[in-house]
Amino acid sequence: MRMREPFEAYFDDYDKVNVYKSNNFFGGKSRFYHLKDSRDRIIEMELVTRSELPNGYVHSVLRPLQPIEVGEEYYVYDEHCQKTPAVYSHITKTSRFARDYEYDGPLGAVYTPEAVTFRLWAPTAHRIIVTLKQSTRTVSQELQRKESGIFEVTVPGDWNEARYTFMVRNGGKWLETVDPYSFFGGMNGKCSIVVDPASLNLPEKIWMPPLESNTDAIIYEASVRDMTSANNIGVQHPSTFRGFTEESDITHAKRTGFSYLKSLGITHVQLLPVFDFGSVDEAHPGLYYNWGYDPMHFRTLEGSYSLNPDKGAERVQEFANLVHNLHAAGLRVNLDLVFNHVYSKDEFSLERLVPYYYFLMNQNGEFSNGSFCGNDIDTQPVMSRRYFVDTCRKIVQLYDVDGFRFDLMGILDVNLMNEIAEECRKIKPGFMIYGEGWNMPSFVPPEIRASQENQGKMPNVGHFSDRFRDVVRGSNGDLAQTGFASGNTAALGDVMNVMAASCGEYRYDSPQKAINYVECHDNHTLWDKNKAACHGEGSELRDKRQVFANAVVLLSQGVPFLHAGQEFGRSKEGIGNTYNRGDNINQMDYHRRDRHSSILRDTKKLIEIRKNHRSLRLRTSGEIADHVRFETINGQCLVYRTDKDGDRLICFLNPTGSWFQYGIHELGHVLFDNGDSNQEYTSNLVIAPYSVLVCQLES
Repeated sequence: MRMREPFEAYFDDYDKVNVYKSNNFFGGKSRFYHLKDSRDRIIEMELVTRSELPNGYVHSVLRPLQPIEVGEEYYVYDEHCQKTPAVYSHITKTSRFARDYEYDGPLGAVYTPEAVTFRLWAPTAHRIIVTLKQSTRTVSQELQRKESGIFEVTVPGDWNEARYTFMVRNGGKWLETVDPYSFFGGMNGKCSIVVDPASLNLPEKIWMPPLESNTDAIIYEASVRDMTSANNIGVQHPSTFRGFTEESDITHAKRTGFSYLKSLGITHVQLLPVFDFGSVDEAHPGLYYNWGYDPMHFRTLEGSYSLNPDKGAERVQEFANLVHNLHAAGLRVNLDLVFNHVYSKDEFSLERLVPYYYFLMNQNGEFSNGSFCGNDIDTQPVMSRRYFVDTCRKIVQLYDVDGFRFDLMGILDVNLMNEIAEECRKIKPGFMIYGEGWNMPSFVPPEIRASQENQGKMPNVGHFSDRFRDVVRGSNGDLAQTGFASGNTAALGDVMNVMAASCGEYRYDSPQKAINYVECHDNHTLWDKNKAACHGEGSELRDKRQVFANAVVLLSQGVPFLHAGQEFGRSKEGIGNTYNRGDNINQMDYHRRDRHSSILRDTKKLIEIRKNHRSLRLRTSGEIADHVRFETINGQCLVYRTDKDGDRLICFLNPTGSWFQYGIHELGHVLFDNGDSNQEYTSNLVIAPYSVLVCQLES
C-alpha cells in the first residue's frame, strides 16, 4: 500500500509519474515538479491531473517532458526543493517493459576453477555490487549493466564454497540480498554459496517407470520432521532429510520411520515444504516448529532439515539421497511447492532486485491478498513466469522428483500451470501436477485462475476435491456436521457423485484430476473431526468410522490421498491448525498406531485391493460412465459396482447402526469385510453396522 511517507513518487508508466503528498506536508500541493537524475540532469514534468484523496493526501499525475531511462536513479523535486526518489512501480507491469527486458539466457552464478560469473536480471536497479568471502579473503566487485536488464560480472579465481551476497541500489536505497537463482544457501538464508557442480556427491538416479494413469497413484502426505521426531524410535538423526530414510534394527523391530513408510503399500510420498522457509531458526531448529508454508527462497532447501545447515552443498546431497532412497524402495516423491506468497515481501530477494514486478498489484499500488498473507505472487509477467517454470524444471533435473503439489494454486494462473506440466513431463513422462484449486479472491482475473472452475483449461493438472472431503467427512467449518462416513445417509446422492470422481457436470472432466481426501495437514484430523461430529461414540466405533472413511477414499474413482497417520486415527488433541504447535502435537505417534492397529491393518488391506483391481482405477470419465453403477439398500447402505476387462467388484458401505442383507446370484468371493459378518461368500450377503464389504465377482 502506498502513502506511508509524507512525499512519495512512482513511475507507473514510461510517461506517467504518480506523486502523493500529505496535506501536512506543505498543504499537499506544489505549483511545479521536476525530475533530477544521478548525473544532475533535469527533466521537466507537466501536471496532468490533481485530486484530493480521502486519506489526507493530494494525488498529482505528472508527465515527463523527455524520455526516461529505466534503471537511472531519479528524484522528484517540488517547488520547495523537497525531494523523494521516483520508484519504479507499475511501469514494470507494462507491455513495453516486457518487450524491452525479456531475456532467455543464463542467470545466477556460473562456476569454473578459473573464475565465477554472476548474472542477475534487474532492469530497474541502478547499481549492483557482489561481495564474496572465502576463508580469509573478501572481494567486492560491481556488476555491469548489459542489454535486457542484465547485470553481469566475472570475478577471477577459484571461488568454490565462497559465500556471497549482493548490494542492490533501487529506489534511492542500498539493500543486501541473496541470489534467487542459486540452489545453495547458508544459515538462515543470509548468503548464497558458490559450488563447483563437479564436487557434488549425488547418487545415481533410479529409473521409475511412469504410471499409466494418475489414478494408479496412492499419495501419502508426510512431513520430513514429523515422521522421525518422536523419541526412541531408532533414528539417529531425527527430523532431518538424513533421518527420513534412516533405518536400524530398532526401526525394523518397532516399525518406525522409513521402515514403517515402506510397509504401507502407497505409491507416492508427498512431502510438506522442503524449500527455505522463514519461521524456523536453522541454527536452533528445536526452538521453533513450522510446516513451512512461509517461503523465503524457492530453490534453496530448508536448512533446519540438514545436519549441517551452513553447508549449502550438503543440503542438496542429503535431499538427493532422500529421493534416491525412496525410489530404491519403490516409492515416488512429490513436493509441496508454495508459489503463491512469501514470508516477508520486503526481504525477498526477487523483490529487492526488481521491486513490485513479482507481486500482484493494482493501479493504486495496492497488493493482492488472496492468500491472506498480503503479498500474492504475480506469475503472469514474462520473467516471473520464466523464473517459476525454470525453478520447477531445475528441481526435477537436480533431484529427480516425480510430482508437484501446489499450495493455494488458485492464486496462480492456468498458463503457468500448463507450462510447468508440459516442461516437467518432457523430463519425466507421467509427472504429477496437482494443487489446491480454491477460487481465491486475488487480482488474477477469474477466467485465468488455476482454480477448479477452470479445470477444463488445464488438461494435466489435478485438484484437491473439497467436495469429496465435505461430503464424506462433513463440513470443515462446522465440526459438528456429519458426513456420509459419520452417518449422514442423506448425502448418498452426493456420495455417488464424488465416488465417481466428481466427473462430468459435477466438477472434473477426468478422474485423473480428482484428488480425493478426507484429511490433510490442514484442519482437524479425521479422528478429531469424528470425535466432535459423533460425540458420545466410543473409541471402538470411531475406529470403524476411521476405516469406513479410509475405504471411501481408497475405493473411489480418482486419485486417493492419505495424510500421514490417517491410517491409524491420528489425533492432534482437537487442534485444527497445528502449523506451529510443536513436535509433541505434530509428531507421528507410533504408540497410538499400535493401540489402533485394527485401523492400520484394514487400511493396508484396502490399499492392496485398490492396487490389485483395475476397475477401481478407471482412467476416463467415459470409462466411469460405462463401468460404474450405484444403488442403495433402503436408502441407507450404498452398493457400488465396478467392472473393467473382467475385473468385477461389488462394494457395500454401511455407515449406520443397522444390519442389511443383499441377495446376489453371481459367483464370487469376499476380499474385505471389517464387519466379520460373512465367513464365506454366499448368495445372501450380510452387511454389518458401520462396515465395509468388498467382494470380487467371477467374470
